[in-house]
Amino acid sequence: MRFSLLKSWRIAAAAGTVIGALALGSAASAQTPAFNEGQRQAIGEIVRDYLMKNPEVLQEVIGELEKRQADAQRVAQAGALKETREAVLNAPHSYVVGNPSGDVTLVEFFDYNCGYCKRALADVRTLVKSDPKLRVVLKDFPVLGPDSVEASRVALAARNQLQGDKLLDFHVKLMDSKGRVNGERAMAVAKDMGLDVAKLQKDVSGADVRDALQENAALGDKLGLTGTPAFIIGDEVIPGAVGLEPLKGVVASVRQCGKATC
Repeated sequence: MRFSLLKSWRIAAAAGTVIGALALGSAASAQTPAFNEGQRQAIGEIVRDYLMKNPEVLQEVIGELEKRQADAQRVAQAGALKETREAVLNAPHSYVVGNPSGDVTLVEFFDYNCGYCKRALADVRTLVKSDPKLRVVLKDFPVLGPDSVEASRVALAARNQLQGDKLLDFHVKLMDSKGRVNGERAMAVAKDMGLDVAKLQKDVSGADVRDALQENAALGDKLGLTGTPAFIIGDEVIPGAVGLEPLKGVVASVRQCGKATC
């Protein structure tokens, strides 16, 4: 149902675009005053009749509109990435897995309740294991409700007690949790791993946790991130769980020429 409604909305928008374009084009070419109501109605009927006989035009309009929107978004994200690169790559609140001194950095914005993030986790772990020169930065970006925020707060606080492989183990255990992940579930994982729960409960309300969430939210807003996972590598923002091979390809390109596409 959501797909049908979205498709209908796009078709309606495209039809409006076509009608508007044709009307403006006619007005500009004729260099006449604005159309009166009768003329506008007649033009609308002509355009409707044309579109009914040639519906493929709407698909062409939708395709062109989506292409232009995607191009505009890429340009905006590239500019935002230049402004925020240092915070994206080296903010103290993020944590690094893989090679801390790697020659290529892959950044992931994630949410512990994101199904696609859970799917992408296997890809990221495979990349880390297979590429000893890869540096991966993980950023909590809890956009899926209060439960996600609670889980991220605990995870961020846990970093005061965990480092290296143990920190990654915590992240993987929490990400692999079945059902809804919240603060209670994150605390349970921490307890199972032997963390000091009393200290953890105190650190959850600390300034470091608050600052990390605020910083990541601000970065996501500047970069135009609309969901998770979102990967940043080289000069590009890659939305969604795109799969292992595409990520490998982008890493190889960045290593070769410094860009996501050489």
